[in-house]
Amino acid sequence: MAAVLVHPDRKEVIPFAPEPIKQDGDNKNDCERNAGKRLLPRIREEHPSLKVIVIEDGLASNAPHIRLLQELGFRFLLVAHPEDHVHLFEAVTKAHEEDGRVTVVRWTDERDPEVQCDIRFVHDLPLNKSNPDVRVNFLHYVEYGPDGEIRRIMSWVTDLTITKENAQWLVRGARARWKIENETFNTLKNQGYHFDHNYGHGEQHLSVVFAMLMMLAFLVDQTQQICCPLFQAVHKKLGSKRVLWERLRSHFYHFVFRSMQQLYEIVLYDLAKELPLFTGVLGPPRRVPMLTTALLES
Repeated sequence: MAAVLVHPDRKEVIPFAPEPIKQDGDNKNDCERNAGKRLLPRIREEHPSLKVIVIEDGLASNAPHIRLLQELGFRFLLVAHPEDHVHLFEAVTKAHEEDGRVTVVRWTDERDPEVQCDIRFVHDLPLNKSNPDVRVNFLHYVEYGPDGEIRRIMSWVTDLTITKENAQWLVRGARARWKIENETFNTLKNQGYHFDHNYGHGEQHLSVVFAMLMMLAFLVDQTQQICCPLFQAVHKKLGSKRVLWERLRSHFYHFVFRSMQQLYEIVLYDLAKELPLFTGVLGPPRRVPMLTTALLES
């Protein structure tokens, strides 16, 4: 089970250390909920002052999980499906029809003027009949196409105060949950990290170790993608991460590098032909000159 820091305006994500789904005494896998119970306290322990809004799918919008988030000092935006929260949606209908407490915000999407958006929200509703003490605020989003047909419809429960001014921002934040799939797992599966389905922890947890190392490499790459102009330039030149990894790997086969900076500069400026070939373990090491700052600036 993985957790990452996401922002609606950033393509990059910053992963936390993932939590293995362990096995019990019957050699059966643990479940996602139990893994979350271990993962979230560990994140809070490692980052005691970190201010985040936890965004999760409909599996998380239950009373025990919400209580855990509150105990750990996390704010939340959790998906809520009508079929899973019948009592909550009935309370929303009552608040709209009888009490007039539902606020409506409508606007036109700036990126696509033909798309109309509708947000409805209401505060202080019981999550369900079994846990009336767990009070949540309800956020509902509908997107209409040019013909008036509904394109998207989504709902969330949250402990954040919703206003007309911040409702759109909260919707954008809640929808950023897709980055755990698109920018995280899709990248790991299809952009050269070779992350694939696995049905066990491996001999002496070898598969878990490899997964941890892969996530560590992903963390380094995402940090470089955010902060390192040299990495950004190489990535832009080659066009995709898969091509970038293959190019780096091919250079490692033939040459010796004193730093990742030198390696990126060689790839960026196509200077591999000026390097001596790697002599291997049987030959003496050869000194490879470091590129100068002036070359990088040029």
